[in-house]
Amino acid sequence: MTRLILFNKPYGVLSQFTDSGTSDSPRATLSDYIDLPRVYPAGRLDRDSEGLLLLTDDGKLQARIASPRFKTAKTYLVQVEGLPDEAALDALRQGVTLNDGPTRPARVRRIDPPALWPRDPPVRWRKSVPDCWLELTITEGRNRQVRRMTAHVDHPTLRLVRWRIGDWTLDGLVPGQWRDA
Repeated sequence: MTRLILFNKPYGVLSQFTDSGTSDSPRATLSDYIDLPRVYPAGRLDRDSEGLLLLTDDGKLQARIASPRFKTAKTYLVQVEGLPDEAALDALRQGVTLNDGPTRPARVRRIDPPALWPRDPPVRWRKSVPDCWLELTITEGRNRQVRRMTAHVDHPTLRLVRWRIGDWTLDGLVPGQWRDA
C-alpha cells in the first residue's frame, strides 16, 4: 500500500533527511520531524520557504508530483514587497522570462493577509515600504521559481508558504506536524 505524508515544513528546515552541507553548525532536516522508514520528498521546498511538502514511498507517485511534465498545480501564499499593480500581475499571468527561460502562465490574485502562524525569525518589516499578499499557482517547480518570478516584476518575496499541491492542502497542519493523506 502506498504511503503519502503531508508535512508542514517549518522555515529553516532542509527538504531532505540529512544535512550534507559544509556548515559547522548542523541545520534542521526532515529527520528532526519525521521518523518513518522509506519515505522520500516528492519535490523540494527551499530552506527559507514554509509549508506543504509531500513525502511518499512510491517512486512513480513521487515522480508524478514533482515532475513539471505532469503539470501538478502548486499554490503559494506569497508576501511581497510593495503593492503590485495589474500590469505586474498580468505579467505573471502571462508568464515571465527568467534567466533559465520563460515560465508557464501563473494564476495570481491579491488576497487579504492570511491567518498564518508567526514565522521565526519574523519577516523584516520596513515602515516606508508597504507589502501585500498574493495567492500564486504554478504548474512547474523550478529552483526558487516563485521568488524569481516576483522579483522579475519588481516585488521581491518576503515570505513564501506553499499551501496546496494538486488536491492536497496544508489545512489543519501546524508547522512541524505531519499526517497521512
